[in-house]
Amino acid sequence: MQCGSSRPRLIPYELLTAREREVLQLVAEGRTSAEIASQLFISPRTVEGHRANVMRKLGLQNHTEIVKYALKRGILPLDE
Repeated sequence: MQCGSSRPRLIPYELLTAREREVLQLVAEGRTSAEIASQLFISPRTVEGHRANVMRKLGLQNHTEIVKYALKRGILPLDE
């Protein structure tokens, strides 16, 4: 008999909202909160909230880890 839930396990990236994925990509590209806010028509504070959610959901601690994660997942191409 198996223990546990019958629901499939999601990988952390799948837990991100579409907006969080956008912010993840733009942060990994090196954009500032102000630049991201302007591009997405949201406030810089909202960008920071999305960034914090991304970091929490993915278990990331800093900007460098965001970039490394994006490279590993193919979100940020190596050749740019």
